Amino acid sequence: MTLRIDILTLFPEMFEGPLSASIVGRARAAGQVEIHVRNIRDHTHDRHHVTDDTPYGGGAGMVMKVEPLVEAIEAAKGDAVQSGLAGPSRAVYLTPQGELYSEAIARRFAELGQLILVCGHYEGLDERVRQLAVNEELSIGDYVLTGGELPAMVVVDSVVRLLPGAVGNPDSIRSESFWEGVFDHPHYTRPEEFRGLRVPEILQSGHHAQIQRWRRKEALRRTLERRPDLLDKAPLTAEDLVLLDEIRRGE
Repeated sequence: MTLRIDILTLFPEMFEGPLSASIVGRARAAGQVEIHVRNIRDHTHDRHHVTDDTPYGGGAGMVMKVEPLVEAIEAAKGDAVQSGLAGPSRAVYLTPQGELYSEAIARRFAELGQLILVCGHYEGLDERVRQLAVNEELSIGDYVLTGGELPAMVVVDSVVRLLPGAVGNPDSIRSESFWEGVFDHPHYTRPEEFRGLRVPEILQSGHHAQIQRWRRKEALRRTLERRPDLLDKAPLTAEDLVLLDEIRRGE
């Protein structure tokens, strides 16, 4: 099944480079994902293609209009159905008010038939867009950006790399940070020594079981030091608990 991603934006030119390079570009070329960038202005009905207006009740800023956004979402869904969409469709509004984006959400999106990303601007969008056409809202962090384009790129990159075949070695994904609820372990490559810093001897020992134990322990250590809250939700094994006890004892 090929995932279809539709990006609804006022600035389609922002996506030309990011969607053509690296893993995303290769996945598109291989047919593992279809990405369609749709200009919201194409769904306006006035000669000036106006997509925003002043808010009812007064106040600063402008609000994105309901008609072009709802029609753009409906058109994206209609195009997907006509092309033989397999799997469910979700329309996601990218906003600082949304649920915090996570690896678990990225995995869920990778199982969809269609993912529609709505890039907001100005003071936000007419509340009726949420009520009529948006399935969920997402934030990539507790800060404000000019618009939803950069968050959309983040979501696309994180989802596409989870698609079967998008990454050459699938084992590399399973060993990454957040895959099992903890950070990744430290990595080393040649040279063996650089400015007095050496590669840990265990990694050169050839003892695979010991190497795996060291890597898991260092992954747990890094998570405990930087984001201990993640360990409360991670699916830890009995061996993980032993390793954490050793870490806490300074071993």
